[in-house]
This record gives sequence, C-alpha cells and structure tokens, in this order.
Amino acid sequence: MGLVQAQKKIFPQTPGMVSYTYRNSFSKNVPATLDTIKALGITDMEFSNLFGKTAADLRKLLDERGMKCSSFGVGYPDLQNKLAEVGNNAKTLGASFVRVAWVPHQGAFTLDMAKKTVADFNSFGKQLKDQFGLTFCYHNHGYEFEKYEDGTLMDYIIQNTDPKYVSFEIDILWTFFPGADPAALIKKYPKRFKLMHLKDLRKGVAGNLSGGTPVENDVALGTGQLDLAGILKAAKKSSIEHYYIEDESPSYARQVPQTIAYLKDLK
Repeated sequence: MGLVQAQKKIFPQTPGMVSYTYRNSFSKNVPATLDTIKALGITDMEFSNLFGKTAADLRKLLDERGMKCSSFGVGYPDLQNKLAEVGNNAKTLGASFVRVAWVPHQGAFTLDMAKKTVADFNSFGKQLKDQFGLTFCYHNHGYEFEKYEDGTLMDYIIQNTDPKYVSFEIDILWTFFPGADPAALIKKYPKRFKLMHLKDLRKGVAGNLSGGTPVENDVALGTGQLDLAGILKAAKKSSIEHYYIEDESPSYARQVPQTIAYLKDLK
C-alpha cells in the first residue's frame, strides 16, 4: 500500500487556461486559438478579454468545440461603472465567477486603500450574487502583501470581506513574489480561494512588492522557484474549484506543453 500511495498523482485532472496566455494569438484569430488550446486537451477557459467579439459570439465558438468559460475577468472600472453589463456578459459566456486582478493605486498599497477595496468588493460581490448568481473573486497581484499588524494587507482584505459575496483567485506567482508562502496562505484560508493561477517564477529572480516583473520571468511549471507539489497538496484540501495555467511569457507555445506534462507526472 505504501508504495502505491507514494505514486499517487497530485494533480489528476486537466487544468484550465487563462486567455491572457494566448492574448497575442486571440487578438489575431479567436477560433484558431481555441482550436490550439483544445488540441492540448484543455476545455476550461478563463477569459479576461472578449477580443473584439460579443459574449454571445464567443459562447457560440466555445459551444461548437465542447469548451466552456468558467470565469470572466474584468477591469476595476467595469465593476464600478457597468456592473450589469459585466454580469450579463459573464452569464452569456456561461461563467460562474467574475474576477478582477488589479486594484488601481499609486505608489505603495496602504491600509486606506485596503479599506476602500474591502467596501468596493463587498458591494461588487453582493450585486453580482444577488442580481446574477455569480461569485466575485479577487486575484492577488503582489502589492497587497505590505505588512500590517501581525500579517499583511492581503490578510486584512480576506478577513474584512464578506465570505458570502467575496472569494479569491490565488495567483501563486504573485503570492510567492512578494515573499509569502502560497501553500500556507491556502491553509490559513481554506474556504476563501475558489480559483488558482498556475505559474512559476524563473530561478534567481528576487521578488518585491511592486506587483510587476518582466514577462520573461514566467517559466514552465517545475522549472522555477515555486514548490508546486506543496501548493497543490494544500489546494486539494481547500475550496479551489478551477486551476488555470497562466504563462505571460513570449515562450508560451513551448512552455505550455511542458507545464501540462509536468502537472500530469507530478506524484
């Protein structure tokens, strides 16, 4: 039994894909790009751009390929100014989640900004849940890990948002980069994360709290600095439902198949 247990796959399912990985390809030809992604065995998409199409057009292309969009990413101003349009587009796409990945701010992220963020998130989340039955998620980006009391402002945001209306998408690179431990964060809040961005950071790159690093520093899973086995083990015991590959680098066409193979073989 012991040997069999040791050989158990950590990640038996097929991951999803963030449209941002294929942004340059999608902006030229949406159907062909969907075909490319489906050929990799991936059918679960997170779109953060409609690439010049209507949500209905995009849904039709997905349906024709037996693919689905589970999460729809939008910008902060969209939620502030046209939340109903966001909700309708997400529903048309067939998504269950609406996520935002950046809180507009200048300079260092502060407690006052975190307080405003909490109020906004509770409001966006309540409207999306009550009016559309959608779950709102915030995708961390690194700048929220400023120290605060005995934790960080990320802790403050998680602890002060209403779990009924606000969930999170953990981007593991943008958790590791500012100096936090993605597995520990998932274990600390096992019920708050619903989505994950799978990515790895080039070896030798030092992090900071800027929320930015050159796109070339995104590398194939298993070739960088993150403890992916530890992170995925923690994720398994959490409320995470969808795992999306995000590779921002120009080498994504070479790296994505490596990433998929790595996940498949992880024991």
